[in-house]
Amino acid sequence: MAVRGPSGILGGVLIRETEPADWAAIWPFFRTIVRAGETYTYPRDVGEEQGRELWMVPPPGRTVVAEDSEGVVIGSAKMHANHMGGGSHVATASFMVAPEGSGRGVGRALGEHVLAWARGAGYRAMQFNAVVESNTRAVALWKSLGFEIMATLPEAFHHPELGYTGLHVMYQKF
Repeated sequence: MAVRGPSGILGGVLIRETEPADWAAIWPFFRTIVRAGETYTYPRDVGEEQGRELWMVPPPGRTVVAEDSEGVVIGSAKMHANHMGGGSHVATASFMVAPEGSGRGVGRALGEHVLAWARGAGYRAMQFNAVVESNTRAVALWKSLGFEIMATLPEAFHHPELGYTGLHVMYQKF
């Protein structure tokens, strides 16, 4: 299912389910973001196959891409239940925006899409487990979409330039 996101990105951003061939477009920015070590708890030296396993989640979870008006993949999100069993009614998600998509509303479009998916799938809430405290743009975006910081784990993330910084647990009840 493809869903049009907000306009303003050269006619809008198209968010659609990934296809196996999309990994070739996701991997370059996935690798760049993870190797920078500033926003994800993944190993900075993650290989391509491990990266694919981490990002391309199987059903009932979903992985989507955001394309610009020219069909170029400029972002991606994965979404699924945060826990199994008694905790399976709370969703979680992760997001990556390619450097060329930064500041163009791609993260917001993906966030809105993921929230609509979670509500539509019957989840009662969404929880982000590890939002790096120094990632102020992401924190501000998630707050603007209705998330609250429930806790901050002090020094739970080792940033390559800032040293030890906190990880926020962010939550939104539907």
